[in-house]
Order: sequence, then structure tokens, then C-alpha cells
Amino acid sequence: MALSCDKNDDADYEFVQVASPQLMSKTAFRSSVEITMPQTIEKAGKIYAYKNYIFVSDVNKGVHIINNTNPESPKAIKYINIPGNEDISVKNDFLYADSATDLVVFDISDINSVALVERLEDVFNVYNHNIPIEADVVDYAKIDYETDIVLGWTLTTERRKKSDERFIDIAINDGANTTAESATGTGGSLARFQIVDNYLYTVGNYEMGIFNIQNLAEPILENTQYAGWNIETMFQAEGYLYLGSTNGMYIFNLVNPALPEYVSEFIHWEGCDPVVVDGNYAYVTIRGGNVCGQLESVLEVIDITDKSTPTLAKRYELDNPYGLGVKDNTLFICDGTSGLKLYNKADPLNLSMTKVFEDIQSKDVIPLENVLLMIGGDTLYQYNYLEDGVELISAFSLK
Repeated sequence: MALSCDKNDDADYEFVQVASPQLMSKTAFRSSVEITMPQTIEKAGKIYAYKNYIFVSDVNKGVHIINNTNPESPKAIKYINIPGNEDISVKNDFLYADSATDLVVFDISDINSVALVERLEDVFNVYNHNIPIEADVVDYAKIDYETDIVLGWTLTTERRKKSDERFIDIAINDGANTTAESATGTGGSLARFQIVDNYLYTVGNYEMGIFNIQNLAEPILENTQYAGWNIETMFQAEGYLYLGSTNGMYIFNLVNPALPEYVSEFIHWEGCDPVVVDGNYAYVTIRGGNVCGQLESVLEVIDITDKSTPTLAKRYELDNPYGLGVKDNTLFICDGTSGLKLYNKADPLNLSMTKVFEDIQSKDVIPLENVLLMIGGDTLYQYNYLEDGVELISAFSLK
């Protein structure tokens, strides 16, 4: 028996990371929303605060509701099963959540009797912004867009014939900050949803959705527009939206809230990138290494006094940064495995680290009026504010 040892054959092939879709029929998908008793969290995602409640997402699966009336002893009370969920926002007891391609609305005025009141179908292009960043190739051919919903992606290494088409045609489209005491809740810096007055703004990989929520129970998709490239996060402050992308920060004004207007962009090296704004400065963490881009991880302080010309004012080295937040003269940075770091930002061009909480995993923070929320690993942390820092109130296991 003869074996072929043609080296040219091997030269025609390569190993690539292939993203294959995890599918559910649209019929099953749209009938699977369910409100249940508390469940174990499989993979903790983003956090959101509203009144005395904390909402923790279970990545691509749903939202856990925690009663935080007593921060020393928070209690999980409900779970909303929402397949394909990543973000939420709340206003006046109405909770808005993405569910893959759909926007769903819940009445949470009675937390013991949460009810689904509306579903807008095919308003999000979920197939782009949930693709693993490590993917070289995406198996779109496996998707029947008429009958299927993509809930997530499975990443495998495969030997495939070399092709000039490396990666994705992302043009495929299957369809069209306040405090916790106010009527609108507060998300962390990793959020993709923001509510401003009578509008809910959402961002995907490159597209912004603008929903009129004047009638809270019946939102209307007024517009969709190009938002930038590789958008990951969105922050709102004083009539502007600040979008964090892997390559920079985009600024839009809300003079016409139904159609945000592009103002400018600030370009930085490639990296995973949330942004928060305080006064005349935007604070951007850029996480390098792995799939996020460059090797360096930094905090960039951007002067936005002139919104049309944002300029880099200062750069500080970090280890493994994720989310961040601001309260008064303190900047909180979640530096991943290096813990939670506190900086005095009285002078943004001369930040000084005042405290570091090591030996914890930190991912995102929400600086509320009376308490600091932080999520990291499988734990929800809460801290009291002190004159010179913060002190731990509780560490609530999400498992």
C-alpha cells in the first residue's frame, strides 16, 4: 500500500479557528422565556442596578434578580430565562433586554410577578457582535435565517484548505448615567444599552439601534444607523454617547435624540476597550494580549473639552484591565487578575493609586451613590465609601 507524502498537499492546508453556530428554531426560541425561582449562575456577565435590586446576566442565557435591600446579605429571588441575552436597561419598572435578534420588555413593578409584555422581532443583528474574536472562519452556511436563531458559537480548530477569504462578511443582516434612586437604572462600563430620557440606545458590532420608549410598554424602533467598527461598549453623559471600540472611541451628540449625530472619533491601538466620562475627560482602558490586540494594557485619559477634537492627555500602564467607573475624585479600575485599583483623579494628568484590592478577580464596577458594586469571577462585591477609599460590605457568591 502506497502513502502519499506530497508536501505540496500540506502547503495547501492550514489550521484555523472555526466558529460554528449554536442554533434554536425561532418557534422554540420565542416561546422559551420563563420566570422562575433563583438558579445557579453558569457564567456571570454584566451587572445592572435599579432601586434595591441588582441584575446579573448569565451570558447568553438570562438575568438573575438579587434583592439588595440589605447589602450585607443580598438574596437571589428570581431568574428570567432569556435565551441570547447580553444586556438590559430599566426605566420606571420596565426592563428591556436583548434576546438574540429580538428586544423583549418585562413589567417588573411587582418583582414577585414579573411579566413579559412585548417582543420586537428581528431588530438586532446578533450574528456579528457575538462571534468569538478568536475566529478565523465562520460557518454561516449552517444557518437558515428563515427558521433559525443563533444563540452562540462553538469554536473549534480545523484543518482546512487555504483561502484568501479569511474571516467574515459581517454585512449579513437578518433583520432590521443616572443613580439607582432615579427612575432609570445604572449599568456598568461594559454595557451596550443606555437609556436617555425617552430613548433606548443599543449598539452591536457596527450598528446603533434607537428605540422610542415614551410608551414604556410598547417601544418603537425609530432608526438604525452605522455606529463605527467593532463597537464593544456605550456610555452616556451630558447629551453625548461615547462608544468604545477595539480601535478607539466614537462620540455622538443627542441634539436630535432620534438620530444621534457623529461628532468625532479618537483612534488608539487595537485592544478591548470600555470607556467612562467625567467632566472634560474620558477614561479608556485598553486590554492587550491574547485576542484583544497589542501586548500592552493601559489606561488612556482623553481630553474631550472640544468634542470635535478629542486628544490623548495621558497614558498609564495597567496589567489586565476590564471595566472602570468614577465617583467624585476616585477612579475605580477593574484590573482583572490584578484586582480592584483606586486612583485619586483630582488631577487627571497626574493620577495616583491610593488603594489596591489584590487576590480578587475584578471585571466591572458600578459606583452608586451609597455603595460601590463590583463583579469579578463568580462573586458580587459591595463596598462602603470611606474618606480615603472603600471597605468591603459583602461578597456574594453567584454560584
